Amino acid sequence: MLHQLVKSTTTDKKRLGRGYGSGKGGHTSSRGQKGQKSRSGYKPARSGWEGGQMPLSRRLPKLKGFSRGFIKSTRKEVSLSLSDLNIFKDGDTVSPEALLKLGVIYNKTKKLHVKILANGELNRKLIIEQIKVSAAAKAIIEAKGGKIS
Repeated sequence: MLHQLVKSTTTDKKRLGRGYGSGKGGHTSSRGQKGQKSRSGYKPARSGWEGGQMPLSRRLPKLKGFSRGFIKSTRKEVSLSLSDLNIFKDGDTVSPEALLKLGVIYNKTKKLHVKILANGELNRKLIIEQIKVSAAAKAIIEAKGGKIS
């Protein structure tokens, strides 16, 4: 039983700043000379902090549509292949709500934009509503007898 235990080997880490006898450092202990970074309790500044100077996000003019901080887009675009639509039956209506209900897409944001691309093959006659369609996909859908509204 004891012979089956995995041997645990760890190397002793050198402790910085614990005197000359620690084997690493002494005096400045790899922190350089003077300054904020050499002191204890130093933490790097948060992103956007400019050392007390007026930050860029507050120096810029506040124009229409401008938001402070780091600007993030809430728009999410989802692209679907024609082969993804084969889960519907002939004559079904394909809309963002129907895609959400079947779990083809999921919505974490309020704004969701769906586009159908001409990848794969379509074996159904479908009605597409409230979804953008590429030109090649539109031709394939209409050739199968489907409609885009």
